Amino acid sequence: MVEDRVAEALARIERLDPALCAFIEVWDAEAREGARRVDRRLPLAGLPFAVKGPSGLRSYAAGRLIGAGAVPVGSTAVPGPGTYWQTWGRGRHGRTVNPYRADRTPGGSSAGSAVAVAAGMVPLATGSDGAGSVRIPAAWCGVFGLKTTNGLLPSPDRTGLASTGVLARSAVEARAYLRCVLDTYEAPRPVFPVPAVFSPDLGYARPDPGVAAVVRAAVDRLVAAGVVRLDPARRPFTLLDPREAWTAIRGGGGQDAQARASDVRAENDRRLDALFARTPLLLTPVTPNRPHGHEGPGELYSTALTWAFNLSGHPAASIPAGFTADGCPVGLQLVAARGADASLPEIALAAPPPAHAPRHPPAPRPYGPSAR
Repeated sequence: MVEDRVAEALARIERLDPALCAFIEVWDAEAREGARRVDRRLPLAGLPFAVKGPSGLRSYAAGRLIGAGAVPVGSTAVPGPGTYWQTWGRGRHGRTVNPYRADRTPGGSSAGSAVAVAAGMVPLATGSDGAGSVRIPAAWCGVFGLKTTNGLLPSPDRTGLASTGVLARSAVEARAYLRCVLDTYEAPRPVFPVPAVFSPDLGYARPDPGVAAVVRAAVDRLVAAGVVRLDPARRPFTLLDPREAWTAIRGGGGQDAQARASDVRAENDRRLDALFARTPLLLTPVTPNRPHGHEGPGELYSTALTWAFNLSGHPAASIPAGFTADGCPVGLQLVAARGADASLPEIALAAPPPAHAPRHPPAPRPYGPSAR
């Protein structure tokens, strides 16, 4: 029954959230009433979902999900005021922790959304991504995360860097999300193997060897399963390091900084346009590093491999790649041409799962569209 799905989600939140601190608020009475009133004929009737942050319920995506019959059960934790590296959230019970390792951050800023999905409290949660804020927590919590093409859906970000995103237990829920939030949705039919280019560092990042090994193994599984065919390019695909350009656009800066940012952005756009003119898929690690401790990343930039695509506007997804030897989840990033968002869940659905997980949050009974 519809009511049972929401009741089960609320029960899991009550049981698990005091330790994980994924939620700022839980709307128990409102969610139960919403489940009783929902039209059973709607495509997401009774699907419990969470929204990112205190304003998430007012977002465009949340409104479309509710219109499709989904039921919001609460708002998730985001980073509080503090230093720039503060990538964990703060929920109603305290600091948000990684469900695989409580001594590590879940990533941010969609921290609580990733944790809520990874722990099975909800099958889907909204997010937003201005530098990797959906993809990084998805990678570090072992779930599917999608950043949509910049401008495809309404975003309050004045710089144009942030776009709407979703975190989900699998690409099945993400596909259902896209069907509901987009005005027009055409289910793509990828022809496998999909031609792809793999770049372990985009020419400037320095991945942790453990992370690099997990990602390389995930790419090899995709190739062996016939999901992708790697482009035998003679030269590796590289971009200019986008760090200063992203910082200048986000934070302003003088005329010289803005001019340099424009040059970097234009050159990277040229390289990406040339790549996607011949190859529909780019593969990279989501982050060069594994989840850091709650004291911060030090000199590391977890965004090194994600924010290039906030500048360029391309859709990008994080899919679970596996685990490092110390039990930290790792994500593989899939990047497609602008507007090809719907292809990413389809490719992810064909991907073989990681060989094993040393520790895993409790797996929930499938909800709604995932129970197929």
